[in-house]
Amino acid sequence: MTVGNNTVLVTGGAGYIGSHVCKALAEAGYLPVTYDSMEHGHDWAVKWGPLVEGNVLDRQRLGKVMRQYMPGAVMHFASYIAAGESVENPEKYHHNNVVGSLSLLDTMRENGVDRLVFSSTAAVYGDPQQSPIPEGHALNPINPYGETKLKVEQHLVELSTIRQLNYIALRYFNAAGADPDGQIGEAHDPETHLIPLVMDAASGRRDDIAIYGTDYDTADGTCIRDYIHVNDIADAHLRALRALEEGASSRAYNIGNGQGFSVMEVIEAARRVTGREISIRLAERRAGDPPRLVGDAGLLRKELGWTPSHPDIENILDSAWSWHKKFYQP
Repeated sequence: MTVGNNTVLVTGGAGYIGSHVCKALAEAGYLPVTYDSMEHGHDWAVKWGPLVEGNVLDRQRLGKVMRQYMPGAVMHFASYIAAGESVENPEKYHHNNVVGSLSLLDTMRENGVDRLVFSSTAAVYGDPQQSPIPEGHALNPINPYGETKLKVEQHLVELSTIRQLNYIALRYFNAAGADPDGQIGEAHDPETHLIPLVMDAASGRRDDIAIYGTDYDTADGTCIRDYIHVNDIADAHLRALRALEEGASSRAYNIGNGQGFSVMEVIEAARRVTGREISIRLAERRAGDPPRLVGDAGLLRKELGWTPSHPDIENILDSAWSWHKKFYQP
């Protein structure tokens, strides 16, 4: 078994984004070692390296894994991600996302691992004051989920100045789509993301798709979001890792296409891609939903040479539909 600097410990590697990153790592010559509690992960998503079941809060087990595989870097995806649930249970999110991250960081220090790519979120910005949103925008999250990610980012800034820790935090906008080869894809339970819910409605797994608010200050009255293909997110992680290996300075980057699509535009595009009628149901606005969230990823493009390979919404939806049919309707 190969261990050492080409080995990357991937916490949460059995999840949606983590598994796509593991595939990208393996294709680039790295050995991804997945460390996942399996609370929301899937063993079928771990195909490119070993799987170790464990929680980031378990420092003893985490340390044992680091000593066994001697990773040159860590990619940290292990967290709770449902913004709505975080409002109802903020303690759960703080304990897992913040305390768990500190546990990971302490264990990295104890084992001499000094490179980290951190899975952050555009939720750190809160209600945007400008669009597209640059990294220099005020950080003012409006839900506990975003607060936990911001707190971890703040800890990373502090630790990078007082000890040898080099990190890149990647703030995603809306991850979407699936592996074009059909090996892995999105399968949350419960599902809260728009595109897989739309696919459920297209396939008949649900009766309709709810549209929360049609009176926003947008062209069709529905919320606008920046959807980024999960493979493009994986590519950004690979570029971040290589940048750290080459001595890049610690900092945060946005990952987004720089263009937004409304809820209705996504549904209309899904009707074209699937060839199915998708019933809609109008519902009241949800608290904390900004009208428009679109990211400025110019810095990621300029400094890391990243560019999205799948910026078209129909391409994103087509990969999601292919995966959905394979996973739910074999």
